[in-house]
Amino acid sequence: MRRLAVLLLVVLAACGSSDGGSTAAGPTDARTVDVEMRDIAFSPTSVDARVGEKLRFVFKNTGGVTHDAFIGDQAAQDEHEKDMRGGHDHMKMANAVSVKPGKSASLTYTFAKAGQVVIGCHEPGHYTGGMKVLVNVA
Repeated sequence: MRRLAVLLLVVLAACGSSDGGSTAAGPTDARTVDVEMRDIAFSPTSVDARVGEKLRFVFKNTGGVTHDAFIGDQAAQDEHEKDMRGGHDHMKMANAVSVKPGKSASLTYTFAKAGQVVIGCHEPGHYTGGMKVLVNVA
């Protein structure tokens, strides 16, 4: 009985999603996508994913300044950009990382529905300068 209860707790803890997707940290069975952060650009600038697919984005900052990566739909990006201009700390969010020059960080995201999801850098002037990755989910 005790094993069954532990197994049930593990299964329940592993489940979860939202309308736009979900994030997780740590090793996963996700497909890995390497993303370079430099100057005010990401490379690649677009990625294809399938509904239900889990991707692990590994961000490597090869530039000379700190960059961040925030995953969300366009409305979330617009709201996040507004919040960042207001001085809010996005690093308390589950779907964001900050990466210092020469360092790496990762985000794992499961795409729950078709459409377009954006990864944006919201350091001052970066998002408005075009520092984003478009994830096309089919």
